[in-house]
Amino acid sequence: MSTRFSQTLRFSSSRARTALFALSLGLVTACGGAAKPAATAPSGASAPSDNAPITDAPKPPKATGNPLKGVKLWVDPESLAQLRANALRESAPDKAALLDKIAKQPQALWLGEWNSDVFRKVQAVTNTAAKDGALPIFVAYNVPGRDCGQHSAGGLKTADMYRRWIRKIAAGIGENGAVVILEPDSLGLVDNCLTPEQVDERMFLLHDAIKVLRQNPKTIVYLDALHSKWAEVDVIVERLKKAGVEDANGFAINTSNYRADDELIPYGNAVSEKLGGAHFVIDTSRNGAGPQGVEWCNPPGRKLGKAPTTETGSEVIDGFLWLKRPGESDGECNGGPRAGVFWDEKAFEMAQ
Repeated sequence: MSTRFSQTLRFSSSRARTALFALSLGLVTACGGAAKPAATAPSGASAPSDNAPITDAPKPPKATGNPLKGVKLWVDPESLAQLRANALRESAPDKAALLDKIAKQPQALWLGEWNSDVFRKVQAVTNTAAKDGALPIFVAYNVPGRDCGQHSAGGLKTADMYRRWIRKIAAGIGENGAVVILEPDSLGLVDNCLTPEQVDERMFLLHDAIKVLRQNPKTIVYLDALHSKWAEVDVIVERLKKAGVEDANGFAINTSNYRADDELIPYGNAVSEKLGGAHFVIDTSRNGAGPQGVEWCNPPGRKLGKAPTTETGSEVIDGFLWLKRPGESDGECNGGPRAGVFWDEKAFEMAQ
């Protein structure tokens, strides 16, 4: 399955890690040396070739502590919320001010099949953020069989396609840093539409992605772990273990959902304890009014949650983050447009 390279590395330890990272992505120069990713994007930089062998990444060092402590998170100046706020600035300043409550916060950028060149997209964002001394947050959402054909159906066709896609993300980050939330819902729908063989493949792909992304010590990876009303603690702990969470920085809960902090925090703490003190992050983007029953698709009357922060007062909660971008639809349900489209009325409602 993999092609292994061997060479003598006469670098410092940091240079050696960089070289090993490049090798794991299949980035090799014609003379056999490791191609060093650049901190800024040179015009000639390119993604790993789709024809290169897919090489296995080695096990990364054990993550310890809160990697988000003291980190500045990147605010996207061209988010849909910001563009809409700018468009309304003169004609409807009150509405623009509501959208500013969303646009001025750091939020995750979702990556999937809609990115025609995911390497270039990630490279451009991480370079821009690095110039501001900040880390961007990405949500990788492209695993084969994604969402079991529901509102967010899609994903890549084969395991090899996904492995190459993840390596392009890693190469796009290069020597910069990023936070990556890995595959929302992927551990929740395994009983719905996957055969046992496909479940095994998914667990392998998630673990492979964790190892590849964490070859860069500046890349912080959290594996999605659903939320407090989706899976029992013991169930999600077992699935996280099978997917290689021990090699991640931790897990993420409530991605794109509305569960309230007062139930999420005990749930996350219970999962953390069974994983030996694993760290986690919580998506608070839209949980300010809590849930409406178990409705997850554009429920009415929801509000913005706790603003993004890495000062959580907890030894195991690394951050309250906005992983879903408020105002972007969950799908064509409860009056919403297709998934991901910015919906002014919903954004105004949430920001009131």
